[in-house]
Amino acid sequence: MAAALQPQPPTPTGFDCGRLPAHMAQALWRGTEVASSAGRTLSTGFAVLDAALPGGGWSTQGLSELLLAQAALCEWRLLGPALPAFLADKNCRIYLVAPPKSPHAMGLAQLGLAPEQLVWIDAKGPADRLWVTEQLIKSDAAGAVLAWLPQARPEQIRRLQVHALHCDAPVFLIRPETALRDASPAPLRVSVALGAGWDIDLRIRKRRGAIAEEVLHLKAIPGNLNAYIPPRLHDLPAPGLQPEEVRHALGRALTPTVPRLRIAH
Repeated sequence: MAAALQPQPPTPTGFDCGRLPAHMAQALWRGTEVASSAGRTLSTGFAVLDAALPGGGWSTQGLSELLLAQAALCEWRLLGPALPAFLADKNCRIYLVAPPKSPHAMGLAQLGLAPEQLVWIDAKGPADRLWVTEQLIKSDAAGAVLAWLPQARPEQIRRLQVHALHCDAPVFLIRPETALRDASPAPLRVSVALGAGWDIDLRIRKRRGAIAEEVLHLKAIPGNLNAYIPPRLHDLPAPGLQPEEVRHALGRALTPTVPRLRIAH
């Protein structure tokens, strides 16, 4: 008796997008491609990073996690070039929630951030930091929100992400690189570290779209120094600084012109 024929699995074949209507072909997303952003984006100031991010920049409707081995090391080197886009309107502000070091207004002014556009919120405990960050996101703050949340749990980040979907400002959560051991609802996660010379090295750990394997080497010479440092010195270490030292504008004492809000429940 002949053995019963078993159904064979279909053979995978390439799909011709040309067979679809034009509007459907344009909306089709392949898993090997970088997805488009769900909302408005702002340029990071680094062309190579813009090309690797959905929508070509920092999203204004969703969380971006910056993961660092040591806090207060690379944040402003990475975000500094985007400050003009964050502060396009004179009514916009940069809100700092519990930064690990006192903001140095004159240093930030060199990056294009006027003291009156900087708001430092000195929230001490983890619960206060989360509460302040959530209130800022829910209020749809104009500008950008930077929150240092080393102890945030995934379910707490999920709550922030839900609110960020309805906020028209970029929201950055600065967290330790050890947080990679936990899943995160944030649609974008990047690891940032000091690189050779003035560079910072960035690896995209999570994004909407294809997996990113390569390390991006970003030329992060502060804009006010770029005109004075000759090209032959661009790959040399910053003079007088060791790798463990702070290399950004949060490394000095606060000037009196920066508004400081204390949160204590």
